[in-house]
Amino acid sequence: MEEKKTAKRTRIVTLRLTPDEFVKIEKKVGETTFRKLSEYVRAVLFGGKIVGVYRNRSIDDLIAELAMLRQEINRIGVNFNQSVKKLHVLQNEPEFKRWLLVHELEKKTMVNKLDEIKKYIRKIAELWLR
Repeated sequence: MEEKKTAKRTRIVTLRLTPDEFVKIEKKVGETTFRKLSEYVRAVLFGGKIVGVYRNRSIDDLIAELAMLRQEINRIGVNFNQSVKKLHVLQNEPEFKRWLLVHELEKKTMVNKLDEIKKYIRKIAELWLR
């Protein structure tokens, strides 16, 4: 395949803007896939393709909530592992009954968190299936 050679850009164009105008342009660039302001301006001037970026706020919120739930589940998992290790040590100890009660509470907490995750996954699926 033949390589496409691009001419070196040696000419400079200066443009004066008010601070508000500059903020508006930066905002528009931020809503596209362009990384540089100069690339965006060239595309606008020469009729190039401008690809916008669309962010679904509700999906972003769900992802943030799922991230928090994941951290909580990790904490519960660590506690559960510690409890199981202690179970092996305490099998014949009187402290075993106390551990059993604590374990039941942790189990209920984990089940509740898993139910929350299922609810959020259902919401995400409904949004995507629209």
